[in-house]
Amino acid sequence: MLTAVFAIATGLLVLATLAPTVRSGAWWIRGFDFPRLQLTVLSALVLGLHLALHPLDDAWTLAIVSVNAACMLWQAWWIVPYTRLARPEVQWAPADAQPRIRLMASNVLMHNRDADRLLALVRAHAPDVLIALETDAWWERQLDGLQDTMPHVIRCPLDNLYGMHVYSRLPLLEPEIRYLVEDDIPSMHATVVLDGRHIALHALHPRPPSPTEADSSAGRDAELVAVGRAAHASPVPVIVAGDLNDVAWSRTTRLFRKVSGLLDPRIGRGMFNTFHAHLPGLRWPLDHLFHSRHFTLVGMRRLPDIGSDHFPILVELALSPGGNDPDAGLDVDAQARKDADAALAQTDAARAPVPH
Repeated sequence: MLTAVFAIATGLLVLATLAPTVRSGAWWIRGFDFPRLQLTVLSALVLGLHLALHPLDDAWTLAIVSVNAACMLWQAWWIVPYTRLARPEVQWAPADAQPRIRLMASNVLMHNRDADRLLALVRAHAPDVLIALETDAWWERQLDGLQDTMPHVIRCPLDNLYGMHVYSRLPLLEPEIRYLVEDDIPSMHATVVLDGRHIALHALHPRPPSPTEADSSAGRDAELVAVGRAAHASPVPVIVAGDLNDVAWSRTTRLFRKVSGLLDPRIGRGMFNTFHAHLPGLRWPLDHLFHSRHFTLVGMRRLPDIGSDHFPILVELALSPGGNDPDAGLDVDAQARKDADAALAQTDAARAPVPH
């Protein structure tokens, strides 16, 4: 009886482990990219119980235990880079490194009406740039109170959960709102002026693959590839930030990093899980900041609950070219180029070229 129970449990873990290897954008397949940490823990629990309750005295038991262990190790392989067991990809900034830029990104949850908590965090941490997502006209009125210290603003209030605002203490040159893939999903692009230096900023919030949002990840994947290629072609330092509705270790985000050449400051430091704020056992990193190798890291932290289903995230970078390993990041290869072309071919993402 025990053998059958553990065989069924292991079979389900095998299905969850193998699902993301299928090259499909279907939401119910892409959804298995997210809970790798939870599946690792679940495999470990099943494995521990099996070993505690059933001796390894027959071939079936040995086979089940071996398969479960393989699932656990495979899931762990994806998430270990986002722990302190891995070597950091982005180097710490020297104490005297200048200039510095501090960015805060927050998915506010459109129906959340407790703006004071976010405003208090902004006042306390004084970011140079705030990227606020899921902002409607009500949120715009609340956030406009920041203009005394953050006078440069890009506004796109929407009531479809995809509104977006950028507030900046630093000048924003050529600010643009683009609809790269879908007519109701904006992204924001601007050149930030930091002590006379130009930085390309891309703020994103693509639609996720889910039964209530999109049947496929095609739109999200295409938007990430389009922005990734623009980042790679940029003649100036680049920062890409926002709620990407994807986890850091997914095939799509890894493709974005290969295409863009951008670095992830979380690698070697932690997952910084930002969603779901109210479900501690079901959290993963959905809110991201990637940057070109021109930057080193001053600090990064997840901020307290603001009443949203996402925690805000705060990252401070130093513009210190040459501070990172020249081999840092993921290398683009022939397969990545092919996958990027395929992602764009599924949509008309090329209709609005992304500013470099």
